[in-house]
Amino acid sequence: MFYFILLMLVACNLLLVYQIYIIMKSYRDLEIYKVAYKLAIKVHEMSLTLPRYELYEQGSQVRRPSKSVKDNIVEGYGRKRYKDDFIRFLSYAQSSCDEAISQLNMISDIHFPDKPLNQLINEYDILGKKINKFIQYVENNWLTSNKKPVTKKRV
Repeated sequence: MFYFILLMLVACNLLLVYQIYIIMKSYRDLEIYKVAYKLAIKVHEMSLTLPRYELYEQGSQVRRPSKSVKDNIVEGYGRKRYKDDFIRFLSYAQSSCDEAISQLNMISDIHFPDKPLNQLINEYDILGKKINKFIQYVENNWLTSNKKPVTKKRV
């Protein structure tokens, strides 16, 4: 009975992994990408409400990491065949998420003391947790080659 249950658990896990591979035909299918994209738009719109003198200073500072989160998810997904590369770019996305939170906190304290950007900051915090969970999933379940193709030297 124990071996039957164990076999069923392994089969269910393989089925889940198979379903994820079938469902994820593009980076656009990743929830973390969808959330990161929407948040980058929100940050961009918010940054345009900053005082004119901040548009190219603090505004630019917060737009870059917010867009970098989604871009690193995309670039990592493009290298999903190589698990280590995929994880590396997801980690970059995580770092950019942390940077966006730091910039949003600064902007909130300086320019929105009466109406802080708590909602946006919380959404980035949740995104960071989702990226972390996805990194853990990839580390434990991703079935890919870690070997990069060997390139032939031209003579």
